[in-house]
Amino acid sequence: MSAREDAGIRPLLDQHRSRAERLLNDMRAMILLLLGTAAAFYASSLPAAVTRVNLLVLVPILGWTIAQWAVFHRRDRLPRWLTVANPLIDVTWITLLVGAYGLVDTAQLGLRSPMFLAYFAVLAARPITSSTRLTAVTATLCVVEYAALSVMLIVVGGVQLAATPVVAAASGGISLLDECAKLLLLAVAGGVAVYATAWQERLLLSYHAQMRDREQLQTELARAQLRSLELQLHPHFLFNTLNTITALLHTDARRAERVVASLSELLRFSLRGAAEQVVALERELEVLRRYVEIQQMRFSDRLTVELVVDPRAARALVPSFLLQPLVENSIHHGIAPRASGGTVRVVVERLADDVRITVTDDGVGAAVVAGPSRLLGEGVGLGNTRARLRHLYGDRHRFDAGARGAGVGGFEVLIVIPFRDSGVPTPPAVLEGVA
Repeated sequence: MSAREDAGIRPLLDQHRSRAERLLNDMRAMILLLLGTAAAFYASSLPAAVTRVNLLVLVPILGWTIAQWAVFHRRDRLPRWLTVANPLIDVTWITLLVGAYGLVDTAQLGLRSPMFLAYFAVLAARPITSSTRLTAVTATLCVVEYAALSVMLIVVGGVQLAATPVVAAASGGISLLDECAKLLLLAVAGGVAVYATAWQERLLLSYHAQMRDREQLQTELARAQLRSLELQLHPHFLFNTLNTITALLHTDARRAERVVASLSELLRFSLRGAAEQVVALERELEVLRRYVEIQQMRFSDRLTVELVVDPRAARALVPSFLLQPLVENSIHHGIAPRASGGTVRVVVERLADDVRITVTDDGVGAAVVAGPSRLLGEGVGLGNTRARLRHLYGDRHRFDAGARGAGVGGFEVLIVIPFRDSGVPTPPAVLEGVA
């Protein structure tokens, strides 16, 4: 994993560790309260010096724990220094408590105190709250502090050393084998904690890398599908235009030449932005204008195309090659079958944060077949437009196509997409050219 990718997951990893540190602080507070309660309960039967030790060691660490909650509970993330200091302070106060027991009473009391087990509790929490490096430092500190504590109590406390653990238990002394075994267990527990922390880090980083690769793959797949849909539109348009040229060759060769010239200009203009999935409305209207010029040569006065653009929508970004297939669908399925021709009306409006595009015609309409969602005339043009909008906008769009209604006639396509500012206003000349 590269440094940039590693930096991308580290803040998220630190955030989860910060949450775990909060939970651990709550658990520390509960454990300390239980220890304090037990110490108070047995205070009458304990030596006064041991009671003072409990008071002097447990109260400050409990205050530290409560202060953390009071100061940082409203913050989204704990300071980094605090997550580093907590495990080191935990290890140190355990050592101080055990050492104080041995100094104020007997060394045997300190070395045999069950508080030794608290080291393992600290190490067990490291994989979910610390980095691998901090876990290694904490594990090393446990071993070093307890080793130093054992040596100090044995030397200063005048401990009677026993040859074996059995003799130590009978005589009340201390066995070096027991103390070495404790250090070995601490070292093993520390090693396991370090390995568990490193393994968890690698697992999370690997999962993040796999998710990132999967997202990139899905993005590339979506782009490939969009490109495939767009490429299907061009042959469909060319097929219909070539049919127009073929028909004109036998009746009006000069007009056929003008159609070829307009087709060449249209293709040059549209291919200029072929790699873009969304374009400024200005470019899309220019493509539409070129296409309408070709169709008006074919239909002459039988075809009228009207365009109404809301000035507030003039800077919108729209899917490339969007309007031409819709107008072509209206001409091919609605206007062409009528002897008297008809009108296609294109309206682009701004509605709050959306752009609404309506393409209507007063042609023969569309008969509903096999249910309301399958309409006669929804071929490559409408089908691919529907699919492209779904890929580009997901649920953040609307696409309706169907007959305009009883007594009205014709066909209507309604599209609503989010408004995105292209920064390019549509010149009046382009609007006038289409109308």
